[in-house]
Amino acid sequence: MKALVLHGPNNPFSYENVSDPIPKNGEAVAKVIACGSGLTIQHVKAGRTEVNFPIIIGHEITAELVELRGNCGELKVGMPVTAYFYLTCGYCKWCKINRESLCENFNGYIGRQINGGYAEYISLPAKNFIPLPNTLNYKKYPLETAIICDAIATPLKVIKKGRITNTDKVAVIGAGGGLGIHMLKMLKMYNIDCIALETKTIKEKACKEAGANLFLSTTSNNIIETIQDYTKTYGLDVVVDFVSSKASLELGVSILGKGGRLITLGGSGESFVADSGKMLLKELELIGSRYCTKQEVLDSLELVARKLITPLVTEKVSPLEANELHNKIEMGTVIGRAGIIF
Repeated sequence: MKALVLHGPNNPFSYENVSDPIPKNGEAVAKVIACGSGLTIQHVKAGRTEVNFPIIIGHEITAELVELRGNCGELKVGMPVTAYFYLTCGYCKWCKINRESLCENFNGYIGRQINGGYAEYISLPAKNFIPLPNTLNYKKYPLETAIICDAIATPLKVIKKGRITNTDKVAVIGAGGGLGIHMLKMLKMYNIDCIALETKTIKEKACKEAGANLFLSTTSNNIIETIQDYTKTYGLDVVVDFVSSKASLELGVSILGKGGRLITLGGSGESFVADSGKMLLKELELIGSRYCTKQEVLDSLELVARKLITPLVTEKVSPLEANELHNKIEMGTVIGRAGIIF
């Protein structure tokens, strides 16, 4: 088969012939139709995430099953599927209570510890394949379907994890990115008042179209005062931070009102300073949120199938254009999501 192979950190993709995947017992092979391209996998390509090279990255897939081996549950050859990003055990305490992202026997990620979806075929544990709803037109919209398992499902989890309701005022930091733009769409779907915070002002139009009531540049000198005016001095109820740098987290805390929740999803790993006195007086909460559950992927697929929310894909390329696409992702110029069609 043909695959986009990374042979080292910060190397260009090599589009080459590799051996077709052979499934082990309890695994299945699917023919990849499309695979999403987000910042998560760009971190691998850029060398910011440690993996064993060579590797085939990518996990947001639309695919059709072509081979099953052993007990693969209800999966059938020909079935259209997407994938669950995390390699979890399915039987530990956390998996049993539908919180797979905290799996005690976590085995890593598709596209890092095992080869991913930047190839004509992908082999995964059967439990990592998630069937697509019959009403989802994946053949007409393969890339839009592929990104649902991450770009829609992750914001859906944030809504639930942050206990966000339509009485809240919410700010999204990194609002113009692949996750941020869909967070705005999710908030709009639930009729929740939201503010887009972004460094790149070229993304203002897209953020407002996605549902932002107000767009602010994080480089503005009067951002705190503007938000205070917007909330009538009460401050925000929730800040969702997809950047999670020291500066963005500290900004997030500073614009929260009483009972406010700061939800961090970025992978910078940076420490930040918060005033414990103000946290106490306001009863602020710091919430970490990792990816989503399999049920949230299923729920997100259903939301799109019912046309309650629409994925935004602005860049669709062939495998031969993958390097140029990832350059755009690295520069942060892609609005919404992008991906590759095989």
